[in-house]
Amino acid sequence: MLKKAQATWIWIALCRATRQVVAYAVGDRSEVSCRRLWNAVPAIYRTGTSYSDFWRAYQAVIPDEQHQAVGKETGETAHVERWNNTLRQRLGRFVRKTLSFSKSHLMHEICLRLFLHRYNLEIAILRG
Repeated sequence: MLKKAQATWIWIALCRATRQVVAYAVGDRSEVSCRRLWNAVPAIYRTGTSYSDFWRAYQAVIPDEQHQAVGKETGETAHVERWNNTLRQRLGRFVRKTLSFSKSHLMHEICLRLFLHRYNLEIAILRG
C-alpha cells in the first residue's frame, strides 16, 4: 500500500523528435531507479545526447559522453516538464494533493501504462 508520504517518482525518457515516451521507470529518486530507466531506454536512443537537470543520479548512470546536465533556463528539459504537467492535468491520481490518490502501487502502474499508451498514440496520430 502506498501512502502520500511515500514519494514515488515517474522517470521518463522522451524522444526529442517525436515527443513520444520511449521509456519509463517508477521508483524513488535514487541511482537504482535512474539505472532502471536507462536500461529501459531502447539501444538506438542511448547513442544520442541525453539532457537532464543536475540530479546526481543522472550523472552516475548516463555515460558522460552522452549526458548534458542543463538548467531550466536553457529550455532543453522543457518537453519533459510539459509532459509532467500533462500527466498531472489528465490523471488526478498523479496530482500531489488530491482526493483521487490511489493507495495501490499496482493501480498507479496500470493507470500510468494506459496513459503512456494513449499519449504515444495521440502523438503518432497528430504527427501522422
